[in-house]
Amino acid sequence: MSELWSRKPSESTEIEQPTTWRKSSYSGSQSECVEVGGTSDFVGVRDSKDRGGGVLTFSRGQWSEFVASLQERP
Repeated sequence: MSELWSRKPSESTEIEQPTTWRKSSYSGSQSECVEVGGTSDFVGVRDSKDRGGGVLTFSRGQWSEFVASLQERP
């Protein structure tokens, strides 16, 4: 289990937030989407309807594995 996911909520660390977020062009005018933003170390994912809410963070390696797994699907 990665270090990020093995921490208890009380042990969370403040992580630099992305300054630029993007939404998929496939979303069109749909409001039920997620936005993705990155820093040099992490990729963040947030709800486009609740930009002030929580952000899921992934290491660059974890994000690359996730994207690769989507590309492998038929």
